[in-house]
Amino acid sequence: MPTLIVFVLVGLGAQLVDGALGMAYGVTSTSLLLIAGLNPAAASASVHLAEIGTTFASGFSHWRFRNVDWKLVLKLGVPGAVGAFLGATVLSSVSTEVAAPVMASLLLVLGLYIVYRFSFRPPNVSTARVSPHRARFLSPLGLVAGFVDATGGGGWGPVATPALLTAGRTAPRTVIGSVNTSEFLVAVAASLGFFVGLGDEALDPVVIGGLLLGGVIAAPLAAWLVTKVPAPVLGTAVGGLIVFTNTRNLLRAFEIEGGARTAAYLIIVVLWTFAVAVAVGRVRAARAQAEDTERTRVEAEDVSA
Repeated sequence: MPTLIVFVLVGLGAQLVDGALGMAYGVTSTSLLLIAGLNPAAASASVHLAEIGTTFASGFSHWRFRNVDWKLVLKLGVPGAVGAFLGATVLSSVSTEVAAPVMASLLLVLGLYIVYRFSFRPPNVSTARVSPHRARFLSPLGLVAGFVDATGGGGWGPVATPALLTAGRTAPRTVIGSVNTSEFLVAVAASLGFFVGLGDEALDPVVIGGLLLGGVIAAPLAAWLVTKVPAPVLGTAVGGLIVFTNTRNLLRAFEIEGGARTAAYLIIVVLWTFAVAVAVGRVRAARAQAEDTERTRVEAEDVSA
């Protein structure tokens, strides 16, 4: 029972982050499962099986809050499913000794990108509730994101969501809701790929059930929080956590200990703290600017009256 509760909390926390940011369920959950001792293929397979339920719940919740563009879901999700199936079969055929540092490296890069993306380059903002992007842009994006997602144990959101937000042509809530909804197709395809490559002997129902239960509980709250939580701060904090945990996995894989390991942790914590401070400063500056703009507008209306 304590073990099940731990996995429920992991799934709940990861889904809260994913639903609010449009990313990081897989990279957060997989990072923690690797620390718990699961091999890379089993960790990714467990996360994707759990995501079948969590992404369905998340997609339904985002649909109820009108955060979904169904054309975007199909144009992005179908190629993503193809890439995820291919990535799952590739990861299943790689030995644990090789896969562990490779997956940790990929997750570390994704974590660094999330920190950079949310602290130093906040996404552009649009109000369009329907995406204007065509299949020639969305299909390659979905294919790559799906492959990275399966081989890295996560990456659908960190690849797809920033690419769409950076374009600045679709409202953030629509991007996040549609990416979360299309991830259901990716999770199903990846799970099929892992079944082909691994069978079911490497899968632990306690791990999968815990992640699923926690994610389903958190999905409605996450869909509501998407318009309430300052994304730059949350994204930077989560990205730093992913960097820290996967640096730990890499150091252990290469048997680096003692002062070198301590120095690496200290450097990460210092840079992580700096990035969070930058993100907080940007949020405060944006709010102050919005208040000044509103104050100027009200004063102009008073003068004209």
